[in-house]
Amino acid sequence: MKSHAHKDTIHLDTAGFTPNLAHRHRVGWAWLLVFQVSTIVGIIVLTTLLLNIINGAFGYAAVENKVDPDTLAVNGVPLEDLPKEELIRILRENISAGLYRRLESEIPLAERERLDVYNLVLERVVQPRVVKQWSLQDSLFRSAQVKAEAATSYPKAELQFKSWLNSQFIRNPQSAKAESAGVRTAILGSLWTVGIAILFAFPIGVGGAIYLEEYAGDSVVNRIIRTNINNLAGVPSIIYGMLGLAIFVRALEPLTSGALLGYVTDPTTANGRTILSAGLTLGLLILPVIIINAQEAIRAVPSSLRQASFGIGATKWQTVWHHVLPNALPGILTGTILAISRAMGETAPLVVIGASTFINIDPNGPFSKFTTLPIQIYQWTSRPQDVFRNIAAAAIIVLVLLLLSLNASAVLLRNRFSRRLD
Repeated sequence: MKSHAHKDTIHLDTAGFTPNLAHRHRVGWAWLLVFQVSTIVGIIVLTTLLLNIINGAFGYAAVENKVDPDTLAVNGVPLEDLPKEELIRILRENISAGLYRRLESEIPLAERERLDVYNLVLERVVQPRVVKQWSLQDSLFRSAQVKAEAATSYPKAELQFKSWLNSQFIRNPQSAKAESAGVRTAILGSLWTVGIAILFAFPIGVGGAIYLEEYAGDSVVNRIIRTNINNLAGVPSIIYGMLGLAIFVRALEPLTSGALLGYVTDPTTANGRTILSAGLTLGLLILPVIIINAQEAIRAVPSSLRQASFGIGATKWQTVWHHVLPNALPGILTGTILAISRAMGETAPLVVIGASTFINIDPNGPFSKFTTLPIQIYQWTSRPQDVFRNIAAAAIIVLVLLLLSLNASAVLLRNRFSRRLD
C-alpha cells in the first residue's frame, strides 16, 4: 500500500511540474528578449551620439583670409617656415601698438614657443575666417553640390576639407576665434584637477573602507556612517561645488591661493579659485564612490584568508596590509576607474568654484587659474557662431580619448596586480 501511494505521489508531482517548467521557460525567454532589446537600444543610442559628434568634427569649410599668407613670405620662405624672430617682426608691423603691448604683458613674445607666435600671426594678421562649413555627411555624399555652392556663394573663399581635430588643435591654447582655438590649456587643467582629486581621495577613501570593514563594529554610530556615505554618493554634484566654495575658496583662501606659502606677493590679490580648490572639491565628490567600491572589494576577500593569517600569528594590521588589501586591490582600482570617469566629466562644481570660461595661459602649478575640457566644451556650444560647434565636437572627441587613456592606464595597473595574485 505504501509503495503504491508513493508512486501516486511522484506521478502527481511530475504532472504538476511539467506545465510549470514550460511557463518558467517562457518567462525566462521573455526577460532574455527584454535584456537583448535594451542592449541593442543602448548601442544604437551611443553609436548615434558618436556619429553625430564625428559629423561635426570633420567636413568641408569655406575659408577666407583677410591677408593672403603668401604676401607675408620673406625672401621666398613661406610664412609657416619663417623663424620666430621674423614672425615677431611681422606681428609687430601688422597689429596695433596697444595690442602688441598687451601680448607682451601676458607672456613676452621672445619667451614664447615658435608655434605660439606663428598662431598669433595667423590669428591677428592673416585672420582666417570660416564663412561656411558643411557636415561630414554632406561632404562625403554631396561633394559635388557642396563644391558648386562654395564656388557660387563664396568665390573669394578657399574650400578645404577641414579636420577640426588635429595636432594644432591639441597644441593651441584657447582663442576668441574658432579658427585658431585649441584645447591645450583645458587638457592641462583637466589633468591637474583630476590628479589632485585622486591624490586626495584615494588614500582617504581606501583608509576609510579598511576601517569600516575590518575595524569598526556593528554599532549604531557605524551604521549611521555607512548610511550617510551611501547617501553622499547620490548627492548632486553642484552641492559639492557649494561646499568647495565655502571651505576651499573662502575659508581656506590663504592656503588654496598660495599666499600662505609665499606664491602671492600681494595678499589683497589672493584668490582661492585655483586648481587646488577644484581638485579638492572633486576629491570630495568622488570620495564616497571610492569608499563604497573599496568596501565591496574588501568584503569580497574570503574570511578563510584572514583566519589563516591569524592562525600563523599575524596581527590584525599585518593581515590587512599583507593579505586583505593586496587581494582587494583589483576591485578597489576598478572603483577608482569609475571615480576618475566621473571627476573628468564634471562641470557644475567647477563653475561654482570659479573655473575660467576663457583663459589662454597654461596652468603651471596647483595655485594657477584654470579651465577644464567640459567647461571649454560648454563655453563653445553656448556661442552663437556655428563654427564653435565644430570645435566643440572635436573637443568632445579629445575628452573621450583622454578619458579612455586614463581608464586604460588604470585597467593595466589593475591587471598587473591581478597577475601578481595569481
